[in-house]
Amino acid sequence: MTVLATPRLTLRPLTEADREAVVKVFADPEMSRFFAADFSDPAAANAMVDRRLAFRGPPGQGHWAIERDGEVIGVAHLRPSWELPGGVPELGYYVASAHAGQGLATEAARAVLDHGLGTLGLPAIWALVHENNAASRAVAARLGFLDVGTGVHYGDLHRVLVALPAAHGRPHHVELWVPDLAGAERSWGWLLGELGWREFQRWPAGVSWRLGGTYLVVEASPGLSAPEHERTRPGLNHLALHVATRAEVDALAAGSVEHGWRPLFADRYPYAGGPAHYAAYLENEAGFEVELVAQEGPPPATP
Repeated sequence: MTVLATPRLTLRPLTEADREAVVKVFADPEMSRFFAADFSDPAAANAMVDRRLAFRGPPGQGHWAIERDGEVIGVAHLRPSWELPGGVPELGYYVASAHAGQGLATEAARAVLDHGLGTLGLPAIWALVHENNAASRAVAARLGFLDVGTGVHYGDLHRVLVALPAAHGRPHHVELWVPDLAGAERSWGWLLGELGWREFQRWPAGVSWRLGGTYLVVEASPGLSAPEHERTRPGLNHLALHVATRAEVDALAAGSVEHGWRPLFADRYPYAGGPAHYAAYLENEAGFEVELVAQEGPPPATP
C-alpha cells in the first residue's frame, strides 16, 4: 500500500485508528442511499470497516482513508472485485456528503486510478456504480471510464464501467538493426508469434510484428556500422516481455532452442532475476537477449 497525494488530499492506508472517523462519515444516511446495507447503523458501519481492515490482497491494492487537512472525509479502495468474474481490480470511492460538490471524489478516485494503471501497470480497472447514482457516474465519466453495460451487483442494478491505460507515454515501437534478416525472422518471428504478436509490415530489408499499439521492427539496414550486435556495449542490452503464466514461460524456454535461441543463466532458472521474479533469459544467434517475465506473482510462502 502506497500513500497517494493530490493537491488537496492525502490517501493513506486505512488503519484501525480510522475506525471512529469512518463510522462518523457513514453516519449520514445519505451515504447509504445507493447501498443495499444501511451504514448509518454503527454496527453495519463497523462491520464494513472490519472487512476493509481484514483485506489481504495483491501488493499495492487495498483500502485508503481519504484525508483533507488532517480530517478523514472518506474512503477509497482498489481490490479484486467481489462481483465481477476473474477477480479483476475494482475501484470504489466515497466522500462525506458534507464535502460533496467540490470535486474531491474525482480527485481521490483519479489518484487511485493513476496508481493502478500507472504504478501497478494493471491492464484495466473496473467500477460498479448504482444505476441511479448520477453524481458517481459523472465522476467516472470525468475519469475516462467507459460504460460497457448494466448488471445486478451488490443486490441492485449497477452500471459496469471500465478504465483502460492511455497511450500517452507508452512505447510506440522498438527497432532492432540486425546483421542477418533471415536469422532474425527465425528467432524473433517465432517468439513474438507465440506471444500473440502478428506480422505488421514487410519490405526488402525488414519486417515488423505488432501487438496492440506497439510494434517491433527488425531491419538489415545498409547503414549498419558494425557486422554484429554486442549487448554489453552502450545501447540496447535486452528486451523484457510479459508472459501470462509461469507455465508459458517454461514452454517458451523449452521450445526456444529449436528456433535460434539459447538459454542464459540456465543454472539459476527460473529465478536468475531474484526469488520473486520468474523469468527466462534467452539469447539468439546474433547476440540479442530477451527476458520473458511471468505476470503471476510469487507462490505463497511455505508455513
